[in-house]
Amino acid sequence: MKVTYYGHSCFLIEAGGKRLLFDPFFSGNTLAGSVRAADIHCDYVLITHGHSDHIGDLDAVMQHNPSAVVVGIYEVHVFASAKGYTTHPMNKGGWWSFDFGRVKMVNAVHSSSFHDGTYAGEPAGFVVNTADGTFYVSGDTALTRDMELIPMTCPPLDLAILPIGSNFTMDYHDALLASGFIHCSTIVGCHFDTFGYIKIDHEAAQAAFAAKGKELILMEIGEQKAF
Repeated sequence: MKVTYYGHSCFLIEAGGKRLLFDPFFSGNTLAGSVRAADIHCDYVLITHGHSDHIGDLDAVMQHNPSAVVVGIYEVHVFASAKGYTTHPMNKGGWWSFDFGRVKMVNAVHSSSFHDGTYAGEPAGFVVNTADGTFYVSGDTALTRDMELIPMTCPPLDLAILPIGSNFTMDYHDALLASGFIHCSTIVGCHFDTFGYIKIDHEAAQAAFAAKGKELILMEIGEQKAF
């Protein structure tokens, strides 16, 4: 798997022969000034929830990737399909098989609305199982015991992307607990530093994970890593 970080909670993951973009938001992120929608090429766009810091650049991405498929909870599907985009609706429950692998939508504890305040369905996370590995993108969430269901119902995780910024989501202490719930020792942090509310101490966060024999990876915007 190859993972590219575009800031905040926006990642491009190359797995199963396809390019999967998660939660496109960068033009509203002052830290991501080098990121341009025209440079992002993807086959799928997976949306965890409707907040603007997760779908703010959906239109820009789709303009440059008109054949991409938007995957999200039913209300996100309705929102995106009304714009003329090809979509695949999901909800929390079982697996769906795509041409890159299987996807399971799982619970997240947060809120979700579109920019105008209308209901965007419930927040969610995704477990993605491909020939190149299995990973979990939690989306914005608090720590929840529902995470313990993931190793009971999914293949072992090679990687998990978890929020660590606190205030709106888990902090890194809760993310460390979450890594135990999901049985995954390789964690990529997201949803940190973008706004004043979620600035973190990088060294302290990584040291907390290292003390438990785990790794917290804090990628630079634009950085690509292979897993």
